[in-house]
Amino acid sequence: MRIGFIGLGIMGKPMALNLIKAGHSLTVYNRTPVKCSPLVDAGARRADSPREAAEGSEIVITIVSDTPDVESVLFGPGGVAEGAGDGAIVIDMSTISPNATIGFAKRLSEQRCEMLDGPVTGGEKGAIEGTLTIMVGGKRDVFEKCLGVFQTMGKNIVYTGPSGNGQKTKLVNQIICACNIVSMTEGLRFAELSGLDLETTFRVVSSGSAASWILSNLGGRILQNDFSPGFLIKLQQKDLRLVEESIRELDNEFPGTDLAYRLFTEAFARDLGEQGTQGLINLYRKQ
Repeated sequence: MRIGFIGLGIMGKPMALNLIKAGHSLTVYNRTPVKCSPLVDAGARRADSPREAAEGSEIVITIVSDTPDVESVLFGPGGVAEGAGDGAIVIDMSTISPNATIGFAKRLSEQRCEMLDGPVTGGEKGAIEGTLTIMVGGKRDVFEKCLGVFQTMGKNIVYTGPSGNGQKTKLVNQIICACNIVSMTEGLRFAELSGLDLETTFRVVSSGSAASWILSNLGGRILQNDFSPGFLIKLQQKDLRLVEESIRELDNEFPGTDLAYRLFTEAFARDLGEQGTQGLINLYRKQ
């Protein structure tokens, strides 16, 4: 298929490479043009704007940082909406506001384009290996048309319902992940301060009832003082902000989520935002 791909960061770059490896024809755009070079070397064409990436593309995939970034890429000057033809499908794989997503889908439909929201989970490793979990909202028939493209980037592809439901499901994922990161961080920090051998403690707790994906994949990095990002603290903080915005609409209390949001916000404020989420332990170490 002819695919425009916009956003070549930690997740977008390997996802786009997997599409090229599968034989799709890609036109790529990134606001930092040098990030296009590995994709061009692999056979993609570089676009100078989102509009150019959309022109002639059957599908346009976006994966950028936040809601305003998606809106700018889609509807700003030189945006996707200016270049997408009738019947084009926009797949936003960013993590953004569910309500905004519903609005974006409506605006695109008014110019005879379809939109799916397909946020992902699985980190950089999953993006590289093509094993991401992808939760998709939108029209089912449009989802089915794009299933083969999703299967190139992910292993567990789930249709979640109408527009916005993919984003809502991703926020559920981020609540659970963030609270897991907090508990892992506090457990390992308690072990440090108690004089325990971290490797021994990690081996014990990761094989018992405390075992989790977060502990297995991020705990070992803490032991090695490896804070390189599979997913950035600043992006986790952003996702929790989106959660908090949605919580306000529900008129209910989520104290664990509130705590996680406060801690990630403090970590971001203390210049830890470019570290991977396992770097939350460094907030405790600064105390």
